[in-house]
Amino acid sequence: MTGNSSGGFKLDNTTRALFLNANTSIAISVIYAIVTAINLTGNGLSMWLLVFRTSPKTPSIIFMINLTVTDLALGAALPFQIAYQLQGYHWSLGPLMCRVMTVVFYTNMYCSVLTMMAIGIDRYLGIVRPIQFRQTRVKKSIAVCSCLLMWGVVLSVLWPLMTTDLTFDVPELGITTCFDVLKKDMLPTQSAWAAFLFSMVFVLFFFPFCVTTFCYVSVIRKLSRDSKTAQKRRVILLAFIVLLVFTFCFAPNNILLLAHTVLRLFYDESLYMAYKLSLCFSCLNSCLDPFIYYFASKDFRQKLREVINLHSLSSTDSMKMDRKESFYSSAHYGGEHRHVSLMPSTP
Repeated sequence: MTGNSSGGFKLDNTTRALFLNANTSIAISVIYAIVTAINLTGNGLSMWLLVFRTSPKTPSIIFMINLTVTDLALGAALPFQIAYQLQGYHWSLGPLMCRVMTVVFYTNMYCSVLTMMAIGIDRYLGIVRPIQFRQTRVKKSIAVCSCLLMWGVVLSVLWPLMTTDLTFDVPELGITTCFDVLKKDMLPTQSAWAAFLFSMVFVLFFFPFCVTTFCYVSVIRKLSRDSKTAQKRRVILLAFIVLLVFTFCFAPNNILLLAHTVLRLFYDESLYMAYKLSLCFSCLNSCLDPFIYYFASKDFRQKLREVINLHSLSSTDSMKMDRKESFYSSAHYGGEHRHVSLMPSTP
């Protein structure tokens, strides 16, 4: 919610009800605890496989490493959010840690969105535009620069959150909140607020969502005319997971953020309870990302099977499968072996 920093500030009924609802706080904390356990386990294993066991580092692998970094950062921040919830929305770690935790939350969301878009574009070029892809394949150095650019864009948009004290004293409840009461004077004018919301919702979410959807729908249409049913099934599963992350994890939070802020600024109404719950569910993307890696990268699948000893295929069967995937999985450009797997080699 938004409020002024004046001493006469009063909570709206919706936000007060949220702060006083112990059951909601416990439920959100339980979800965060489950997400933290799955996040750190799944993404910790993914990071080890991607960094130390997967080679060569193709552009898609680099994008997946970038995605894993943001997920692990969220996993490290969630315990602080759990403690905050269980203490009745009282933040005792100071303004700096509040800013760090808030920025980590939103950086994870929007870096994930942009990284999934990059992976979708990579798959689109490799499957739908293979001729042009061979000539314009993204180099590893460009992939690294793209990841740095993503972080730069996201942090630039989130700059107001990085430079503002996001804690707020609520004397009537005896608590200090963290990003649950957002000061109206964080930005100087309503135009600045409009630009901030537009950048977050439309630039960092809606546009990448449209691009990602176009890429995966185009890939599915292309593969629907192909007889390689195994590859087709895998890429459809990948597209389903990616679009699930967008629609279930990211879309509700961004839509409610826009609606709540507009209602609060202009009509003195609130959707904060729904927004708070959507922010909680947005963290589930970090649990689904390892599944994206599995369906996106042949190398990742093979290394994972080696680690957990799931060699269900004989060497002959494996060779047959490798040959079956070879059309999409690899190509030689200038003597360098590059992976062009159906899924990003990753949402």
